[in-house]
Amino acid sequence: MGFSDATQFWNERFNKAEFIFGKEPNEYLVEQTQKYLKPGSKVLCIADGEGRNGVWLAKQGMQVVGFDASDIALAKAKQFAQENQVDIEYSFSDTDSFDWQDNTYDAVIGIFIQFADPSMRERIFQQTHKALKPGGIFILQGYTPKQLVYKTGGPSLIEHLYTEELIQDLAKQFQVLDLCCYEKELNEGARHAGMSALLGLVAKK
Repeated sequence: MGFSDATQFWNERFNKAEFIFGKEPNEYLVEQTQKYLKPGSKVLCIADGEGRNGVWLAKQGMQVVGFDASDIALAKAKQFAQENQVDIEYSFSDTDSFDWQDNTYDAVIGIFIQFADPSMRERIFQQTHKALKPGGIFILQGYTPKQLVYKTGGPSLIEHLYTEELIQDLAKQFQVLDLCCYEKELNEGARHAGMSALLGLVAKK
């Protein structure tokens, strides 16, 4: 899917008053941030959508940069940041057109970025590794194949879902600090609601 197709696809989803993934940050992100990140850290949020995670990170004193392929989502994210009196540097791009600067971020965050097919996923891991400062942290949350049974969110294509082996292989350049598969009730807006099959990763450069 090219950039303009991605924009069209996500704009159709985000083009409503409600926040389709809710306004609360992702739980796994909150837990891991409290363990590994400090206020003042420079953090990149991949495909931050309507801003629920970026805004929460900014409220914890992080310096947040984010991007998304939906300009409609970004408009909502900027408004949400304003309401929460935080500044976030957002840009309208997808993972391939974003300017990944080397050794720039203390953390990179990827929460449900499962629009990525296998080759894009590989590029994201490589780009993330380059963009992190030495010692920087990558926090990733996604769905496992069992999610196809629950159907409570996420993609319906198995090749977009995560297994522990797959993520371990992608994270070879990193030091893995946490890698877990688990099932949990999610309540993240209308799009992620109900029992879910999840994977969490924290990896260090």
